[in-house]
Amino acid sequence: MGYLHRIFSRTWRRIASPAPLALTALLVAACVPGCEKTKPVASSAKPLTIIISGDTDGWITPCGCTSNQSGGLLRRGSYVAGLRQKSDVVYADVGGAVRGSSEYDRVKFGSILAGEKLMGVFAHNIGKAESELGCDALRDAARNGAPLVSANVRDEAGQLVAQPLRISETGGRRIAVTGVLSPRFAPAGVRVDDPRQAILAAIGGAKGSYDSLLVLAYLPQDELEQLAAALPEADAVIGGPTGQPVPPRRVGPTLLASATSKGKFLVVLDVSEPGKWAGSTVEMDAAVPDQASQQENLKKYLDELGRRDLTPTQTGLAPPLPPGTPADYRIAGSSACVKCHAADDGIWEHTQHAQAWQTLVSKHFEVDPQCMQCHTTGYGLPGGFESRAHSAALVSVGCEDCHGPSAGHVLNPKHRTPFRAKDQCVQCHDHENSPKFEYAAFWGRIKHGPTTQPAGGT
Repeated sequence: MGYLHRIFSRTWRRIASPAPLALTALLVAACVPGCEKTKPVASSAKPLTIIISGDTDGWITPCGCTSNQSGGLLRRGSYVAGLRQKSDVVYADVGGAVRGSSEYDRVKFGSILAGEKLMGVFAHNIGKAESELGCDALRDAARNGAPLVSANVRDEAGQLVAQPLRISETGGRRIAVTGVLSPRFAPAGVRVDDPRQAILAAIGGAKGSYDSLLVLAYLPQDELEQLAAALPEADAVIGGPTGQPVPPRRVGPTLLASATSKGKFLVVLDVSEPGKWAGSTVEMDAAVPDQASQQENLKKYLDELGRRDLTPTQTGLAPPLPPGTPADYRIAGSSACVKCHAADDGIWEHTQHAQAWQTLVSKHFEVDPQCMQCHTTGYGLPGGFESRAHSAALVSVGCEDCHGPSAGHVLNPKHRTPFRAKDQCVQCHDHENSPKFEYAAFWGRIKHGPTTQPAGGT
């Protein structure tokens, strides 16, 4: 928890000129049943725009393994700042900031919230990943400045974990923002109420205090559609995780949309006229420049990872081992293969795989475990890469990334290597990181062994 406290505190102090929305947020208290009505604020000549992100899924920045990747806080920050130049902006996030609850995810969660703070985020809904971090972690983040919102996430004692409703007074318009999580995503130790009933309860004591209602709903698509259809009280219900972004469309009087898929798309709504909200989804592609302040936030994140040098156990990224895994299912290291496979090793040493670690170093991402998985030998496997401090001999892609842990094969060559090598390619050369991957063409670049197929394990 200490890291979350430090990063929120440092970031907030360094914002010398808070964005208009962030300054407004300091004056807004949680609106709960019985709260006093807010006074009308001075109107603005600017249009009012609501920007919603969601399902960042740990992507502070695209991994960079291929060109034309979308998403990342660096581009999002630039886009939000650009819109603030011509519009009054309310920026909110649906949730799903990270993908787990490990120490690595907690570091990343703190950095993502800090990046959103730099954008002047008004509300961040508690999604599945946030709820898995636990109620204590969420309350700690809120105490240190994170504007968490949720009308239906409670601890085991029945207490709400975050504010049920927040009201933004921006440009003379009052936008109430609430958030909900699907009950099917409730982790152990967390209670999740019925979303619709929770929303109605949250707004029940706030009548007259706002002009429009925005609902951030971390629900699967079927539940999202049902909620929008059953909630005419809302001007918009914006969700995730729906797999693909959903452009704004009407479900009765309510606008429905979804911002999802690693934060690659934002939902952008023109809400200048009450009751006439409209908008679109906007892709954060390479046409959107990186923002300098977000680059500094990324640097702090990478510095923190470098200081911690997390192991696979601490990241939650170690591949699971099935029950009964034999004791000789261990990484032996590529040097153990050279005695019998010197010619193959000579070919391998001249391939890009053998220099995979340097690719990370050149981009300053050699400290990020997400990247280490595909740029080291046997990440998280028995005898495989553990950390930069303890596994210097296992950096870059080695023989056993394709052929499998081969200690047993080294002891007895008749004991075949465990992996069918050609099947391992797509573990890293997936659609996200290597969209143009084609085995026949790529195999030619690393071809070795006595046949046109990879040696061993076939």
